[in-house]
Amino acid sequence: MSDTIETAHPMIASDRVEGTAVFNRAGERLGRVERFMVDKVSGHAQYAVMSFGGLFGIGHRHYPLPWKALDFDPEKGGYVVDLTKEQVEGAPGYDAEGEEPKYDRAYQEQVYTYYGFPYI
Repeated sequence: MSDTIETAHPMIASDRVEGTAVFNRAGERLGRVERFMVDKVSGHAQYAVMSFGGLFGIGHRHYPLPWKALDFDPEKGGYVVDLTKEQVEGAPGYDAEGEEPKYDRAYQEQVYTYYGFPYI
């Protein structure tokens, strides 16, 4: 999320992040933030898990996006990412009804590398 974006209040409650729309730069709605993942030790948000695809909430998949990939756009009332629908479809993800990944180092490196961010 960009630090340069000014909003009326710089903080947001977790229950307001969940359900927030995610758009690409072309203005297409890609999905919504299903949840976000916080590092237990640092307390920093690491991922926004976006729900994408499916019909009427059935058959969608979850895609963890590095938090750094999201920019909040107050005019849209949602987050904007530099991704196409095709890029999301090829990204590391998992079925909504399936088992969540372990978010171990190998998985985290895979996600960060896919989106072009260094994993430290």
